[in-house]
Amino acid sequence: MTTVREAFYEVARRLGMTTIFGNPGSTEETMLKEFPADFRYVLALQEAPAVAMADGYAQRTGRAALVNLHTAAGIGNAMGNIESAWYNRAPIVVTAGQQTREMMLIEPYLTNTAPLDLPKPYVKWAYEPARPEDVPAALMRAYAMAMQPPCGPVFLSLPMDDMDKEATVPEIRMIGRRLGADPHYMKNLIDALNSAKSPVLVLGGAVDQSDGWDDGIRLAERLRCKVWAAPLEGRPGFPETHPAFQGSLPAAIGPLCERLQGHDVIVVIGAPVFRYYPYVAGDYIPKGARLFHITDDPNEAGRAPVGESILADPGRACAVLADWVDVPDREVPPERVRSAPARPEEMITPDWLYATINKVRPADSVVIQESMSSLKALRERIPTSHSRSFFSMAGGVLGYGLPAAIGVALAERDEKTNRKVVDIIGDGAANYVIQALWTAVQHKLNILFVVPRNCAYNILKSFANQLSTPGVPGLDLPGLDFVALATGYGCPAERIADVAALEDALRQGMNKEGPHLIEVAVDPTVPDLL
Repeated sequence: MTTVREAFYEVARRLGMTTIFGNPGSTEETMLKEFPADFRYVLALQEAPAVAMADGYAQRTGRAALVNLHTAAGIGNAMGNIESAWYNRAPIVVTAGQQTREMMLIEPYLTNTAPLDLPKPYVKWAYEPARPEDVPAALMRAYAMAMQPPCGPVFLSLPMDDMDKEATVPEIRMIGRRLGADPHYMKNLIDALNSAKSPVLVLGGAVDQSDGWDDGIRLAERLRCKVWAAPLEGRPGFPETHPAFQGSLPAAIGPLCERLQGHDVIVVIGAPVFRYYPYVAGDYIPKGARLFHITDDPNEAGRAPVGESILADPGRACAVLADWVDVPDREVPPERVRSAPARPEEMITPDWLYATINKVRPADSVVIQESMSSLKALRERIPTSHSRSFFSMAGGVLGYGLPAAIGVALAERDEKTNRKVVDIIGDGAANYVIQALWTAVQHKLNILFVVPRNCAYNILKSFANQLSTPGVPGLDLPGLDFVALATGYGCPAERIADVAALEDALRQGMNKEGPHLIEVAVDPTVPDLL
């Protein structure tokens, strides 16, 4: 007899999901007993890090990842990073145990009373199988839903008494992961680009996710136009070292419109139109300009406030456009001049820290970031030049960057690329998931954690200044010691406050094997939000 448990693992095995990120509870132990020798369980010390690890792993590999959570309590703990996975378009299959079917009517201890509602709206599909024997096929469907564009998290609630019942292994189906990009349906856009005097591209992370990195470059060079990064994206869609790259657009209506002045055709590919915060009034786009939006997400197309939306694969669309648009009779736009970082006289500034990190890091290193108050400086000083080399969260929930780096580092090892992972995480964000350091230590992952220590939630102070809300409490973070915290989890750590010592410490940190943390005391000056 094949049990539900055995059939579940066989489906996961055939789909390539043999790594499970999780934090187990009693309702999951029936699924995890006799754990298969060819599977790997990556233990997180809390559910939120488990989801972020799976997110980083799935984004880096491009394959779905399995997550194991503990009934309603675990889902509640994990919801912030489930939301991040939703906005990051990370294909993860989240499973959680459920109480025994025989007792669910009387709602015993640890019952998930609303299993299909609890993870919404941040899952593409949620299901609790009607019969035990449906569990393996439910996993097959969950995988299909997670991988179809746009990718995203899905959820399965699995009653704990199902696992020893009889089941069969369902047919393993191949899932088409790409939409088309028919030039016939992009004719208006092609005609507009061919007649444009000053077109501009705005590229988002879905271009990279759909393997369009090189075709995005080809399109920009064909059009001889400027390229902006869409605001508040979790990963780049275009090399930030390319001469056409202009930086990231501001995430506010009026200022964003001002940056696009002078362009008559605006083409947004693989990003929403647009992610805004805070509210600053203005026109969405310059008067007289036309905007075209290419996305594989119908919801994203539906909520765009302006322009003509086209449902198509972002990466494939870049390739088709590069093949079909005419070569224009105009000069290549001049390369943007980046200002040199100013060496500080006393305290290390975030700007100097990031410039120094970029100076000493390996050229092929992978950067994961969650240092929101100095994000503008970080993106300016640490430009991304390679595909799948920079990851962040697009949803705005803190507690992502530290464990996501662990998932990325595991993927680097599994993919045999073994690039150095550099995780830059603010002191406020790090404390949401500091226990993830333990997992990095247990797996001996090659990660340099850099914690810019400004002793505050400086991003909230920036918002307070922008919103004219003085006197907001709870924004200062005195008394934190990340060297002690890291050491307590077994991670070697050091503290740097001297400008002269920074470069050597970072260079040595880059060369260390295994996890290493550097806490850097930085200038706490509150930057402008926009």
